[in-house]
Amino acid sequence: MTDLTSSGAPDIAVPDDAVELARRVRDGETSPRELVEAAIARIESTNPAINAVIHERFAAARDEADRALPDGPFRGVPILLKDLNAQMPGEPCYLGTTFLRDADYRPTVENHVVTRLRRAGFVILGRTNTPELATSPTTEPLSYGPTRNPWDHDRSAGGSSGGAAAAVAAGMVPVAHASDGGGSIRIPASCNGLFGLKPSRGRISRGPQAGEGWGGASTDGVVSRTVRDSAALLDVLAGYEPGDPYTAPPPTRAFANEPGSEPGRLRVGVRSVTAAGGPVDPACSAAVRDAADLLAALGHEVIDASPAAFEESEYGEHYLPLLTVATAQSLAVWSRALGREVLIEELEPFNQVFASMGRSVSGTEYLDHLTWLHAWTRRMVEFWQPRDAGGQGFDLLLTPTLAAPPVPIGSLVPPADDPLPTMLEVGNWVAFTSHFNVTGQPAMSVPLAWTEPGDGHPLGLPIGVQLVGPPFGEDVLLQVAGQLETSRPWAFRYSSVA
Repeated sequence: MTDLTSSGAPDIAVPDDAVELARRVRDGETSPRELVEAAIARIESTNPAINAVIHERFAAARDEADRALPDGPFRGVPILLKDLNAQMPGEPCYLGTTFLRDADYRPTVENHVVTRLRRAGFVILGRTNTPELATSPTTEPLSYGPTRNPWDHDRSAGGSSGGAAAAVAAGMVPVAHASDGGGSIRIPASCNGLFGLKPSRGRISRGPQAGEGWGGASTDGVVSRTVRDSAALLDVLAGYEPGDPYTAPPPTRAFANEPGSEPGRLRVGVRSVTAAGGPVDPACSAAVRDAADLLAALGHEVIDASPAAFEESEYGEHYLPLLTVATAQSLAVWSRALGREVLIEELEPFNQVFASMGRSVSGTEYLDHLTWLHAWTRRMVEFWQPRDAGGQGFDLLLTPTLAAPPVPIGSLVPPADDPLPTMLEVGNWVAFTSHFNVTGQPAMSVPLAWTEPGDGHPLGLPIGVQLVGPPFGEDVLLQVAGQLETSRPWAFRYSSVA
């Protein structure tokens, strides 16, 4: 495992983050049009090799940059949207599917996330690749082909926000919209050497098209190279919208104030690095132990401990119906939108299995699964509750983000004739992330480690570690992330060539 502090910065020009680009626009050092042109040039030069951007809106972006943009905190900064749920009127939105691509589906209503980004002054350059219906942790849809990891084109960029993460890692844009229903921000952040924060349930509105996704497990967010970008973007995206079924408590101060603030001495539990379905790669195990040592060196109390409910084997059988029922329901939703029946055979093998399983779940059974998960959530979060309230008194939990470094392209794509064995491998690779979508807690992947250089990887491959905060505890996560970023800088490491 490579120590970032000892490797030295490479002799390349590191792109500015979104906060710095916004400052340069405000101070008159550059213009929105210049930023847009630089981002377009970078996309045109790097995207053919990695296939991160699948829809371009360059002409519209140039026009918007030349006009009076909203005077928001990110006026003139370019950004990309994930091709999932972040709908823009008249713009393509295909969700990784062939049937929406072939119909050239274009929504008529704007998503609140898009409205907030535009109000903040961002200029949207296009949309990024995502697996079909976002159900896979690798981004290899039949509709647009695989997104390749900028660090190794033969390896996956992760998913489902793989296109977003690859675009940021390759320097196309400083930050990109993403979403996370089972790890889909944290997984590609780990694969691409980025910072990825999954916000709390209800922190960011899913409206107006939806109240929640995957039984409340899914949320929007971003992937970024710096902690301060993710913190500032959370301020942009967070907040109640009329009609939301629930919302997270508002923060006591702006999230942008948290990086650089001292969290005090925290009690950090470290989970055993054995995945439920198989062993954890030694490099990922070493990354967790190294992160634990770094946290201890920063003055935190670090203890080998994790929630007992994490080990309950029944969890998977209750979480899976959230995905399968949603997959089955999506066929009905898009059949109505397209005015024709979307057949299960139009889905990829992975989702054909999911949709078939989802159709076999009754409404009563689905609510039974949710009821079990709600009770399980209460058992889980006892780990973060104060000891005088009957909890275990931990502030953070440290785990691997993934059970292995970025996997080869195609290795986790289930074959049509026998998809189940590969689906089990998928479950093992992502065995540490979905639990906190179900509990609704904030969690982040931090790019603290890399594999040893070699095997065609002169800088190694990225490995993230996951830190989970208490319910609605983005503030403490961002404070600790700031400590880690200062102690072990990572932003200078990005893929300079696609």
